[in-house]
Amino acid sequence: MDKSRIGCMQIYTGNGKGKTTASLGLAVRAIGHGHKVFMLMFMKGCKNYGELSAAKKYLPGLTIEQYGLETFVNRENPSPEDVAEAQKAVNRAMQVVAGGDYDLVILDEINVALDYNLVSLDQVMKLIESRPPHVELVLTGRNAHEKVIEAADLVTEMTLVKHPFYQGVEAREGIEY
Repeated sequence: MDKSRIGCMQIYTGNGKGKTTASLGLAVRAIGHGHKVFMLMFMKGCKNYGELSAAKKYLPGLTIEQYGLETFVNRENPSPEDVAEAQKAVNRAMQVVAGGDYDLVILDEINVALDYNLVSLDQVMKLIESRPPHVELVLTGRNAHEKVIEAADLVTEMTLVKHPFYQGVEAREGIEY
């Protein structure tokens, strides 16, 4: 790892599809240049995500850890288990980011975990502040908090124009997950 390299903080947010997908594209690019990549998934306990099996088969430079239940989180009334999983995730994220062993760290859906009050703004800001200068940090998920956006170097908002879900097409294996 080149610790003299300058890392930035990126956010992929918005209501459009592609935030996690964009971060995975960045991960593939980084791995192609010999960088170590860590992806931590908030609120995603399902084991049927294509990126999980692809990482195991083809991307030894990508470590993925999941935290969350296999069910959707009720935004208005998250279960104690949902909160506990998010707290485990944010604590693990703090270890990984501050540790500086990875060149790129992706915190998938952390913006949603914050929006759903599963983690606090204070926790997320401390996590961001713990980033060593050489670590590229990516935060994904809808509804990125204004203070998190202010702390970022790059913010991309995915805008929903049209989606097949609204024509009755269910989530498709290999495309949406």
